[in-house]
Amino acid sequence: MKAFAALYRELDASTASRDKQAALQAYLRAVPAEDAAWAVYFLAGGKPRQLVRARLLRELARDAAGLPEWLFSESYEAVGDLAETISLLLPPPGEPHAMGLAQWMRHELLPMRKLSPEAQAAALLGHWAQLPTDERLVYFKLITGGFRVGVSRLQVTQALAAVAGVDAKRIAQRLMGYTHIGATPAAADFEALIAPEDPQELNQKTSGQPYPFFLAHPFNEELERFPALLGEPAQWQVEWKWDGIRAQLVRRAGQVWLWSRGEELVTDRYPELAALGEALPDGTVLDGEIVVWRPDATQPGRTDGCAQPFAELQKRIGRKTLGPKLLRDLPVVLVAYDLLEWQGLDVRGLPQHSRRETLDALVADLRHPQLVASPLLQGESWAALAQQREAARSLGVEGMMLKQLDAAYGVGRTKDVGTWWKWKIDPMSVDAVLIYAQRGHGRRASLYSDYTFAVWNAPPGAPDRQLVPFAKAYSGLTDAEMAKVDAIIRKTTVESFGPVRSVRPTLVFELGFEGIGRSPRHKSGIAVRFPRMLRWREDKPVDEADTLETLAALLPVAPASPSPA
Repeated sequence: MKAFAALYRELDASTASRDKQAALQAYLRAVPAEDAAWAVYFLAGGKPRQLVRARLLRELARDAAGLPEWLFSESYEAVGDLAETISLLLPPPGEPHAMGLAQWMRHELLPMRKLSPEAQAAALLGHWAQLPTDERLVYFKLITGGFRVGVSRLQVTQALAAVAGVDAKRIAQRLMGYTHIGATPAAADFEALIAPEDPQELNQKTSGQPYPFFLAHPFNEELERFPALLGEPAQWQVEWKWDGIRAQLVRRAGQVWLWSRGEELVTDRYPELAALGEALPDGTVLDGEIVVWRPDATQPGRTDGCAQPFAELQKRIGRKTLGPKLLRDLPVVLVAYDLLEWQGLDVRGLPQHSRRETLDALVADLRHPQLVASPLLQGESWAALAQQREAARSLGVEGMMLKQLDAAYGVGRTKDVGTWWKWKIDPMSVDAVLIYAQRGHGRRASLYSDYTFAVWNAPPGAPDRQLVPFAKAYSGLTDAEMAKVDAIIRKTTVESFGPVRSVRPTLVFELGFEGIGRSPRHKSGIAVRFPRMLRWREDKPVDEADTLETLAALLPVAPASPSPA
């Protein structure tokens, strides 16, 4: 644990990629493989299920520090992070330990999940008596599930590639599935990551491992610049940008695996797609989007159904039981847009148009109701495609994807083998009022940077008019704007609830979001996707902010089908 805590501090304090790389490589070369296995898991984005309830941690830490509740709360509010607050308040340890990261995880932390609250409390107090001050922050970050440090998965991949002397693309492929939420990495897992390339890896005939996803870059240029930047539309494969869950469907050795882009194995959650996998030829890997697809919701003149809003898919996400009614009411399909493996061979190096031709032939031959080919869009000019793009929201999609016809399928967000662009439609937006604020994390821990926004429940002049919260956002402001807002929040605070402050309504912001749907779990009855602040409306009085009626007008109607004509 001591070495991992030192690495955390070094990574957190550095802003230079070269320094981070040096620190990562030095750590991976120095520590035992079992410790490196867990370090890679956390640094690459792995997060085990919550080990201990935050309430128990707070109560134990408060008592151990000998503080009254109000003083602990004030300390938490000042620091803005529970793990950091507790690590600062605990008294010095009495019996420093000599355990590595893997020993802590395997013998001390993971077993706590099965203990009673009383046994958990005893175990925690025993840990705190052994943990030196400089290791406590990492320990609490791991326990609370809040472990974050300024290192990307790509940087971890590059460090492993340097240590192993193996191509980074191969490391990226080996990392797929490594950070699954239920994973318990061991020395053998790390050794497999950095092992010399095995010829068998070039033809994965039995493994359920997916390929690293190829990611698109945002493209937000003015339409007039498209020809100069992209050339003619004929050089590009143009598709809709679907609003679902990105996934790979893997069929090998008579078995089926369905992986989300978040590296979660979700085969059991979508039994109809598992059945689709059974129908695929062995040695096939498809890349596509999981969407709810209603055969009874169609575009005029069509009978094959169409994709539904993401809010419909959310009703299935996380459900532990999938009854017949749910499967009948919310059927899903895989809208396939790429073929990564065919007849047991990795075909990612083939040109985009070649992979797509083979995919289209597969879809046509298979004729499976759960497999839909992402339609290819045609336009003689970028202006003609832009006109089609205006219908995206009514079709339930997010815009268009532009894929170079000769592009290979790359790893991550890269341009070294070709490019994918996402040409998204402008976000929906409303003018909303800031009513609650909370301190941020990391470098924003001293600022009120996380905000809750509300809209009016009735038009101006209506009796009993009130603000109703509907969204939270923390991104979109410059550092200078955030500092100004922070000062206003401190001056207009009405009441504090732990780390949260309610404020007098004085600030209006234009809030943008990618999707909207009804939600009985929210007080407003509405939930939005990916909300962020587009601009501070210093010119707009609070009374003129938007209403619930404005939000409701943005709710999707049954979309027309964006399938080919």
